[in-house]
Amino acid sequence: MEELFEQAGAYTPLLINAAKALVVLIIGWIAAGLISGFVRRRVNAHPRLDQTLGNFAASMVRWLILIVVLLAVLNLFGIEATSIVAMLGAATLAIGLALQGTLSDLAAGFMLILFRPFKLGQFVDIGGTSGTVVDLNLFFTELKTPDNVQIVVPNGQAWGQIITNYSHHDTRRLDLTFGIDYGDSADAAMQVILDKARSDARIMDDPEPWVRVTNLGESSVDLTARLWCRADDYWDLKFELTKAIKEAFDDKGISIPYPHRVEVIRSA
Repeated sequence: MEELFEQAGAYTPLLINAAKALVVLIIGWIAAGLISGFVRRRVNAHPRLDQTLGNFAASMVRWLILIVVLLAVLNLFGIEATSIVAMLGAATLAIGLALQGTLSDLAAGFMLILFRPFKLGQFVDIGGTSGTVVDLNLFFTELKTPDNVQIVVPNGQAWGQIITNYSHHDTRRLDLTFGIDYGDSADAAMQVILDKARSDARIMDDPEPWVRVTNLGESSVDLTARLWCRADDYWDLKFELTKAIKEAFDDKGISIPYPHRVEVIRSA
């Protein structure tokens, strides 16, 4: 019996340290969330800073606090920070090779924040993946597609790809192409398009609306309209104006032809 008590007594300091470590982890995790949230709110409240910087700073603060908490937990078990640094120094090459992707994402995250190719809430295309920027933190960029699908892009890939930002400028050019029958008047059809464009308040007068014959197809004469509008109005204007011009063509007797094929049959 005495041996059992002696063994239990030997494990008591370890159990106490484990309990302390658990408490430190819980408090550290909660503190990291609260402090990072405070940093995010303070940065985002600044009128000259956007939410992209606030989220990134909050993410960085959270990870720094968690690293300090982890060092404190290891210290409870007798592992000092200097020993950890010494071990990391000895294993620098191996750790660098194992974490080269993570370190690359971290470096790319700082580059994205420094050069700011996009901000939160903007619609972008990153290497063929399109979506609205929801989050940018130390390691990845989160996008939300128009059909509400989450896409997570590692920062290393985001920085190494071509980035197309559709929301960077306040205005965009809307290109619409319509095919009319060869028997219809191109001038009349162009006038219909211009009238509809000029009657819509969302279309800008400068640059002036532009309509030209751009192609003679197999079964249609193609007319292209180039119109300028606010970026926020782009999609609604595209859909509504396409419908309005089609209905105006119907009223004016201008037809949009189907593809035609001529079949030639030769007798033997």
